Amino acid sequence: MSSETTDPTSQSNYRQISTKHFSLDWSIDFHEKVIKGSITHELTVHTSDLKEVIFDTSDVVIKRVYVEGEACHAQYSLGEKHEVMGSALYIPLPAGLQPGSTVKVTIEYNTTELGCKALQWLDKAQTHGKTHPYLFSQCQPIYARGLLPCQDTPSVKATYEARITSVLPALMSAIRVSPPAEGPVHDGKIAGQDEVTYVYNQPVPIPSYLIAIASGNLCYRAFEKLEGKDWTSGVWAEPDIINDAWWEFKEDTTRFLAAEEELVGMSYKFGVYDLLVLPPAFPYGGMENACLTFVTPTLLTGDRTLVDVVVHEITHSYFGNGITHADASHFWLNEGWTTYIERLLQQILHSPAHRGFSFLTGSKQLYDDLKLYEQRNKKYQKLQIEFEKGENPDDAYSSVPYDKGANFLLHIERTLGGLDVFLPYAKDYVKTFMGKSITTEMWKEHLFDYYTRFGGDDELEALKSIDWDAWLFGTGVTLPVPMEYDMTLAQQSYKLAERWSKTKDTSEFSATDISGMDANQIGAFLERLQSFDPLPVAHIDDLGDLYGLVSSPNAELRLRFYQVALLDPQSTKSEQYATAALGWIVGEEDGMVKGRMKFCRPIFRAAFSVNKAMAQDKYEEHKSSFHPIARDLIEQDIELTKGSRD
Repeated sequence: MSSETTDPTSQSNYRQISTKHFSLDWSIDFHEKVIKGSITHELTVHTSDLKEVIFDTSDVVIKRVYVEGEACHAQYSLGEKHEVMGSALYIPLPAGLQPGSTVKVTIEYNTTELGCKALQWLDKAQTHGKTHPYLFSQCQPIYARGLLPCQDTPSVKATYEARITSVLPALMSAIRVSPPAEGPVHDGKIAGQDEVTYVYNQPVPIPSYLIAIASGNLCYRAFEKLEGKDWTSGVWAEPDIINDAWWEFKEDTTRFLAAEEELVGMSYKFGVYDLLVLPPAFPYGGMENACLTFVTPTLLTGDRTLVDVVVHEITHSYFGNGITHADASHFWLNEGWTTYIERLLQQILHSPAHRGFSFLTGSKQLYDDLKLYEQRNKKYQKLQIEFEKGENPDDAYSSVPYDKGANFLLHIERTLGGLDVFLPYAKDYVKTFMGKSITTEMWKEHLFDYYTRFGGDDELEALKSIDWDAWLFGTGVTLPVPMEYDMTLAQQSYKLAERWSKTKDTSEFSATDISGMDANQIGAFLERLQSFDPLPVAHIDDLGDLYGLVSSPNAELRLRFYQVALLDPQSTKSEQYATAALGWIVGEEDGMVKGRMKFCRPIFRAAFSVNKAMAQDKYEEHKSSFHPIARDLIEQDIELTKGSRD
């Protein structure tokens, strides 16, 4: 645990007593859409005269509680439900517990379908194969409390073991003990009919937000094992897409992880690095659950152009899963460091130009989000956010901790004199804090201490010259320091965008304009177009048809095309394009909702600017298809909640 202030999003008393290990015994009920079973916490006491343990819960039904050493059911009480933090679970403890002593507490309970933001239950029609239902969890940032009573703070890390009984294959963020992943699917039993108990073990302490479960019609294909590596890697997916998923990721996943190990100077410690390709309702590009990264199916482009998302999730094995933010106020330490190292890996795996291009393309979303919060809540423009007690950290979810954080670290690197000076420090940072939960102050103190010990006066003076308050606590729609990036890979994209912005006759363009570009460069072209005045309607029509953007299967390109088309919400065809964009998002085109918030939120916002009622009605019609986390944020975006107007 970190030694700083108490997590503003938790009601637990983790400073006085904390979980070191827990055991799960669960049964998945697809009919009732609940998980039933128990959790046993093994806790360590930190203070004298401790009278109770307090866990975070949210919309779970407590059945019974047992405290080690007591013959009968323990007494317990649930506090009044807080809109964000849920209900605190108070359990009295035996008298006489002293610092260092341990105690076990078992809680029998079940989850609930309504109100539980940690779980999304999909009907079979919402899956790829459309033959079986599907369940997956999303516990980040504060939703593990809806999956299990726990101390739901990243300041607490615990090992765990689990027994999961299900009629469909079940996965967890841990190492499979039985049945074997490469054995017969569902242990040779009939999926959807026969129950199988899956056993897992997670020997590395992890925070609660990395606890994950998924269950559905899933199968596995292993990637080729790298010589000399102790870890294994493979991909899980529904049978209909397993071969596509395996092809998309087989060339790069293990190569990325090996490069990460070399860059940070430490071996991967989780033993297994598997990918799970989820149904389209998954609200993120990826989620770095320990041992089992969840990824969106929008990465399956058939040309491996989007597999670099995996670099980001692999990097979290060290920055986030390894070195963890103490609470939501320091979330940028996870995402800023991960994005910075991810882009450094782009330089190692590809070229310095790819690193600069990644920063350049990330800046568009960063500036969009900074502008959004200029109107909504300037506090969320900061890197280190002073969250109030009970404030929802998801309200601040944006590219700011990712890209502003990465640019801050890039600025420090450049101020110190470059990678030769900064990279040895980064390796020491990993070595020093691996396995710990830290605050921004702890990071900064270590940074200065490192260059005091291993640097000189020049490095220390360079660090002192940085405007720390502007970077950490500053607001505004620009970065504290103008940042320049390698523009090599963007030149063709930017020149083409400038030609489109100036032309009066689109006949000068042809499909060969983009023949030498990869999908990322085409995306940069479309992003650059958005920096100019809106194109005439006829130009937009030609743009979409000429380059195949209006029907592109690449979601990144489709999103950016619609953003270009909807740049002027008052144009004569804005409603036509808004209708098409909304139809694409809700799955009218292919039966699959685009639940990734990177896509659905900007489209709903753009459509809302064109026609408020149309955006709201379309959302209400398809609301149940979106993940609960996405629903909360979309409803703010299109003013269906009070928070959107505050």
